[in-house]
Formats: sequence, structure tokens, C-alpha cells
Amino acid sequence: MVDRFPHYDVLAKRDTPSWNPQTRKVIGDRLATEEPEVLTPGQRATLRAVVDRIVPQPEQRPATNATALVLHKIMTNESDGFRHHELPQVREAWERGLDAIDAEAQERLGHPFAILDGDKADEILRAIEQGDVQAAAWASLPAMLFWSWRLIPDIVSAYYAHPSAWSAMGFGGPAAPRGYVRLQANRRDPWEAAERDDGRVISAEERNIHVG
Repeated sequence: MVDRFPHYDVLAKRDTPSWNPQTRKVIGDRLATEEPEVLTPGQRATLRAVVDRIVPQPEQRPATNATALVLHKIMTNESDGFRHHELPQVREAWERGLDAIDAEAQERLGHPFAILDGDKADEILRAIEQGDVQAAAWASLPAMLFWSWRLIPDIVSAYYAHPSAWSAMGFGGPAAPRGYVRLQANRRDPWEAAERDDGRVISAEERNIHVG
């Protein structure tokens, strides 16, 4: 895949007027989050495999720690402030959901989900997304609800909370206190990412090296 924002690194703005001390601390803590000892080893392995299929790591950029961020949410049982009435609290939903994903893989393919190749893993995930499940473990946990209310929101929000994902899509991240000024279409502030355009005299690579 072509890198649309070559050489752009949002973290180059860490010590510039774009980020205040509060922002630096929040992002620093997020980057430092490691996988906590929560869930069983098998459940953690299943989660890592699911995350890898839902949000593959950005190419040619530092890896995100999406799995660690999801595990941290599970460990703290951190609520979103709302939940579907047929789903349990965060930690219990993930524990039961991961067990059910693994049971589905065992039921259909005879192997743990964590060791499936990409195509087989996607087959299982598509079935769960569509509610076409066979494992008895789903009897008390609606597969489609778990998918749409817990699995996708938690994983995708964790992935896109990481600066490496921001850089890959050219997102400038927080801008306090400097703020964004040029808000019109096709305008960009000097500290924003430049998108690849082979017709430009000055390449995006060269412009993005100086973003900060």
C-alpha cells in the first residue's frame, strides 16, 4: 500500500506549541501502556489475533499497542457510560466473548482461533459479525451485539488512539494551544501532514520532514 503521508510523524510535534503539557502527558501515558496481566493466557492470545485481523499494523511505521489498550480497558472494567441491556459489563463481556470466539474456531475448524491463518480467522470473524454462529458459548452472549457494541468499538478506538495510526492517515492530532487555523477545503497549516502528490515540485516526503 502506498504511504499517502510519507515521512509524516505526528510525534514530531510533541515539544512544539501544538501540544501543551496535559496533552504530552496523556499521549505519553498512552504510548507507555503495556499489556497487563489480565484474562487467561488463552484469552489474551485470542484477543491479539482478533486485533491483528481487525486493525492490521500500519505499514513502515511503529506498531500500535492497540491490544494493550484494550486489555487495560478490560482490567479497569471501564464503562463507556452506556451499554446494551443484553450485554454484561466490559470485563465479563470480553471474557465470555473471547471464549466464544475460540469455541467457534474449535467447533468449525478444530483449532484455537489464535493459531488460524488469516483467511480462516476472517471466516470465523465474518460468521460472528453476521450472527451465523455454531458454538454453544454464544447462547448467553448475542454474537452480533458483542461484535457491534463491544469488539469493534473497543478495538478500533484503541487503534486510532495511537499516534502511529494518526501519522498513517495524516491526522495532526491535538492542537492545543496552537489550534488549527486554515479550515477551508484543500488548505493546511504548516504543521499538518502533506499528502502525496506526484505533480508537486516539492515532494510530500520533503515537506513532511519539516512538520513540527
